[in-house]
Amino acid sequence: MGYYTGKKILIIGGTGTIGKGLIKELVKHNPEVIRIFSRDEYKQFIMEQSFNNDKVFRYLIGDVRDYARVERAMSNIDVVFNLAAMKHVPACEYNPTEAIRTNIEGMENVIQASICNNVDSVLFTSSDKAINPTNTYGATKLLAEKLVQAANFSKGNAKTRFVAVRFGNVMGSRGSVIPLFRNQVKEGRTITVTDPTMTRFMMTLSQAVKLIMTSAEKAYGGEAFVLKMPIIKLQDLAEVIVEETCKKLNKSFQDIDIQNIGLRAGERRFEELMTKEESESAYDLGDMYAVIPSTYIKEMKKYYFDERKAYISSYNSSSMPAIDKEQVRSMLLEEGLV
Repeated sequence: MGYYTGKKILIIGGTGTIGKGLIKELVKHNPEVIRIFSRDEYKQFIMEQSFNNDKVFRYLIGDVRDYARVERAMSNIDVVFNLAAMKHVPACEYNPTEAIRTNIEGMENVIQASICNNVDSVLFTSSDKAINPTNTYGATKLLAEKLVQAANFSKGNAKTRFVAVRFGNVMGSRGSVIPLFRNQVKEGRTITVTDPTMTRFMMTLSQAVKLIMTSAEKAYGGEAFVLKMPIIKLQDLAEVIVEETCKKLNKSFQDIDIQNIGLRAGERRFEELMTKEESESAYDLGDMYAVIPSTYIKEMKKYYFDERKAYISSYNSSSMPAIDKEQVRSMLLEEGLV
């Protein structure tokens, strides 16, 4: 018997890569029901064929922007995972109003509906781009994080715990550069790298799922959890994908041109998962950090009194050493991504 055994679970935006990975892990814990809420009926149809378990799964068409629909979907639910978001940086940059409606107003709908239904735990998936944001996507994720933190202390009599997790790039997920590079090699096209000096935090799908599940179960409420993850140079990633894909296709990797095309709208060369100021009120939990909002330090200190304080420093991909090219290769091969 674990935390998720016998629970009624709602996954908003559950048909994406992370949603599918989360569902595969959750079913091992024997929950009573998993409701999968999204606006894409085709992806729900594909998922239904894949999992084929009518006793556990319920598929609900709806949009996180629609409060009434979210509130109905949350009826009698114990745990909510909000994975729904506009995530594509240039798309958010050119359509900021739409990003606000999904990423901020959508999260507010989830908060209000969960308080109404007295849900036990609500988890929001944030991003490294929310830290010192330089683009619309990051700014919307930052504001959604602030909503999540504040909700934990303005919920009235509801028992709900609200928590955020900050992701780096999830390897192989929809929108990841890994399948893009792989397809460019297969089609004999030029590999397009935005900037060879670019660095990114990388996590595997299994790490992302573990972070989500642990955080929703263990949180006091109000924290942002950050996994300690490796830093990868984009140039190394591109070269490994070219070499390994060419090997499988019996092509010569010298024939593949890697072209630098410059930063896209809203993109930056490095990412940050925790600011120096945040680290002053963060705790080191071994494989991850718990970032405590400065507004609520007093209330939450008692919960973490046994834990070690985090080292005071900015946690960003430009000031820390990246793993070498062979370590990148090992990660990709272990995950079956090349």
